Amino acid sequence: MKKIDYGIDAPKVIRRLLFIGILIISITLLFPIVSFGEIELVTSGFIWAGVSLIVGAILMTLYSKFGKLKHRDRILNKIQWTGSEKVLDVGTGLGLLMIGAAKRLTTGKAIGIDIFDSRDLSNNTLERTRANAKLEGVTGNTEVLRMDILKTDFPNDYFDVIVSNLCLHNIKKAKDRDAACAEIFRILKPEGKTIISDFINIGNYSRKFKSLGMKVQNEGTYLFDTFPPLTIIKSIKQ
Repeated sequence: MKKIDYGIDAPKVIRRLLFIGILIISITLLFPIVSFGEIELVTSGFIWAGVSLIVGAILMTLYSKFGKLKHRDRILNKIQWTGSEKVLDVGTGLGLLMIGAAKRLTTGKAIGIDIFDSRDLSNNTLERTRANAKLEGVTGNTEVLRMDILKTDFPNDYFDVIVSNLCLHNIKKAKDRDAACAEIFRILKPEGKTIISDFINIGNYSRKFKSLGMKVQNEGTYLFDTFPPLTIIKSIKQ
């Protein structure tokens, strides 16, 4: 029987941190003193830089394996569910939030959209996400689509709840991140709620949502079970 796989976030970043960390430690051990003419450089102090990079890679891996399951529930617990909601998970990846939301629904439906870039998440494919939904028993009230949040096909005022975790920062340009926030606003129903979790640009998301007339509340930054530390904002369309 296949196991649920929600992937490793930013796998290339983790590999890069490990490689550079090991390289720095190796250099400091092999060459404790480096001479440049009459100048001698003691490299032992750099070993802590290597250690910190390796620790960062380990913490990112632990978050991917364990922490994000707890963080998923934390995000979804920000909503008072009735069971009939239409839910959108932006950057669903392997379906973590979409599936979690679907389990809280009765007559509602959860849709996950993503461009499915393997640089953002290991084994990140539409087929694997659908397989996860099947393994979790929620194929009846979920749908997975290959779609970019910058240009969706959904009508205005369509979703009751929109959630996203560690997605919007992957949009490189600030103007495009603003456009993504504007698109979330467009397809969210009046009185609908959006929960965004990310480790950078949170202030920019908040300002954009406020400029659109949304009520925005910072739900806190979580330092001990997410890495990098993630901040959640909850916004309501007026």
